Amino acid sequence: QVQLVESGGGLVQAGGSLRLSCAASGRTFSNYGMGWFRQAPGKEREFVAAISWGGRGTDYEDSVKGRFTISRDNAKNTVYLQMNSLKPEDTAVYYCAAGRPLAALGRKDDEYPYWGQGTQVTVSS
Repeated sequence: QVQLVESGGGLVQAGGSLRLSCAASGRTFSNYGMGWFRQAPGKEREFVAAISWGGRGTDYEDSVKGRFTISRDNAKNTVYLQMNSLKPEDTAVYYCAAGRPLAALGRKDDEYPYWGQGTQVTVSS
């Protein structure tokens, strides 16, 4: 079992930045690929970014490429999502997720068995 706790959400003006953190516990963190997803009101949850268990591979949804950066610190059992140039359409609850041990990067919900509780990000115009 892997437990995940997100932090760092909040209210920011358009063009601003936030850094989300996700602290993991329970298993060998470095064996798990990690992902960030988001869900806006009235919409389905969508993939945002992922990082491989080794940290060398990353993947981003097109609308956040060049603005968001995913990274991990295996010594701290933490994955980050640096969000720059935020837009009102980035407003959503952001979820951290852990994939299956040593699995390839994924974009689908069912590739991630472990989820955090979510953190709200609100971008005002």
